[in-house]
Amino acid sequence: MVINWKCTDWKTKPYFQAFIKENNMQKNIIHFLIISILAFGCSANEQSTTENTKLKEGKSSSEKVEEIETNAVAYFASGCFWCVEAVFESVTGVGDVISGYSGGKKSNANYRAVSAGITDHAEAVAVHYDSTKIDYPTLLKVFFGSHDPTTLNQQGPDRGTQYRSAIFYRNQKEKKLAKEYIEQLLTDKVFPKITTEVVGFDAFYPAEDYHQNYEKKNPNNSYVRNVSIPRLKKFQKQYPELLK
Repeated sequence: MVINWKCTDWKTKPYFQAFIKENNMQKNIIHFLIISILAFGCSANEQSTTENTKLKEGKSSSEKVEEIETNAVAYFASGCFWCVEAVFESVTGVGDVISGYSGGKKSNANYRAVSAGITDHAEAVAVHYDSTKIDYPTLLKVFFGSHDPTTLNQQGPDRGTQYRSAIFYRNQKEKKLAKEYIEQLLTDKVFPKITTEVVGFDAFYPAEDYHQNYEKKNPNNSYVRNVSIPRLKKFQKQYPELLK
């Protein structure tokens, strides 16, 4: 028997159509399996990424002693800002404390210039705090309870105008509270005299990065061991009710 097919007829023959149908079914199954595997892999990877993110967030949160939503800021100067920063950060209701420079006449404040006394700035701190947990008078209590306001331009071994005692008020209410607090300290004879300046806030310039959290990062530094830590511990011993 002679089969006479045209070249274009082979595609229409039943056995070939069956073959194509079967082959297409196999391809569809293979495609389905591939897509399923990829979808599962993406889902697993997404879940793994989410879990890793949660772990990282948990780790970050656990490293913080107390996370505080701050809504106010106050500015003080009472000697070396390494010491002052550590004191305020130990207080309940206080969030981040930034070391920097304030009270000067020039805008180019930096450690070298301030230390040389050519900008008239004081080493200061910006105290970010939650006013629903701690009020301004309590911050004044921390301020006066953690340094010696009777020594002019000096705190411990540090001497110079950059180490002066100062309160930089931001409004008339803070000014009034600061003045009244000083008057009460003098009336109660807590100090024989007080050299603390009470001046209007003008500007604050954050100090160089290496100064931030200096006491925590450099516990073996000789100044930190002999001056900063003893000053912090003295405050903590006198005011345990204020601590975190």
